[in-house]
Amino acid sequence: MRKLKHLVCAGLAVSVAIASSAASAKDMVISIWDGYMAPDALDKFKVASGVTVDKALHATNEEIMGKLMANGGEGYDVVFVSSPFAEVLHKQGLLADIDPVKVPNLKNLYPEATHLEYDPGNQFSVPYTWGTTGICYRSDKVNPAPSSWNDLLNPSDALKGKVTLLATDRWMLGAGFLAKGWSVNDNNTQHIGAVRDQLIATKKRILAFDDTTFYSKLASGESLMAHAWDGWCNYGTQANGAIRFVVPKEGSDLWVDTMVVLKGSKHRDEAFRFINFMLDKGNHAWVAENILYKVPNQAAMAGLSADLLKQYPNLSIAPAELLKMEQLRDLGGTTQKAYTRAVTEIMAAQN
Repeated sequence: MRKLKHLVCAGLAVSVAIASSAASAKDMVISIWDGYMAPDALDKFKVASGVTVDKALHATNEEIMGKLMANGGEGYDVVFVSSPFAEVLHKQGLLADIDPVKVPNLKNLYPEATHLEYDPGNQFSVPYTWGTTGICYRSDKVNPAPSSWNDLLNPSDALKGKVTLLATDRWMLGAGFLAKGWSVNDNNTQHIGAVRDQLIATKKRILAFDDTTFYSKLASGESLMAHAWDGWCNYGTQANGAIRFVVPKEGSDLWVDTMVVLKGSKHRDEAFRFINFMLDKGNHAWVAENILYKVPNQAAMAGLSADLLKQYPNLSIAPAELLKMEQLRDLGGTTQKAYTRAVTEIMAAQN
């Protein structure tokens, strides 16, 4: 999930902020994470369609959600959000239905990408990138290779102070849930408390909770093992070829970043044309080739070079394998508050 450099989809709570005007009414407006599309994509879209697009940036899901919830989505046409947030927007009645007739490039999606639990049939969202979470590690210094979430939560003496965990609530707690055989969407208060206690104990044996620089720590050797999103692990591999990624034996989550159209869009047809443009196999392939995330576009992924796939093996994780992972879902306000409270207590605990 994108967390600007990378946000990766910061925690899955919805905070409300004062909305600012997005752009002039005559232009279509999108909001996206920085660097999440080709630099010339909007210029190419204008040449192809005659439509001018103003681009607003959001650093986190929470930031754009605050604006959308505050003003009912007014001023925006297409927004890139992670799937649990798309689910919230749909429940709030803020999203337009996706018109497949106006988005013919939906045919480029893998069949698996049309059967996602939060939105079967892509009724209100279109998947843009997807992936999973696991362990990124230095294969030249960690032997045996990690294979379990417990390798992160209970690092050996040799790895004490050399491990990082993700700081965003869903993934931090998710590692604890998965290690115990529980759901990444667990809403049991006793389970949440048990995972909180485990992570407080874990905190004494790790280097840091880190969402943004863990791959550089791995590359330099400051850390040797990291809780990581698969695409972000590829950033580390760019810097040090000994870095590897593994999905723990207990399984993991499936995250999806999506494109949605706001119900209040004054440029709905143009918004569908834009999504269709982004699903063009060449445009979508740019994401995999440059951001190093898997895209749910079968036509785009089929065109990736063998050299790229060899350099970044997790780009080759098959959709069927991804769908074995548990999809992150909207938890509702009560459970999300419990997650937020647990993470606050973990961060406040003394080492």
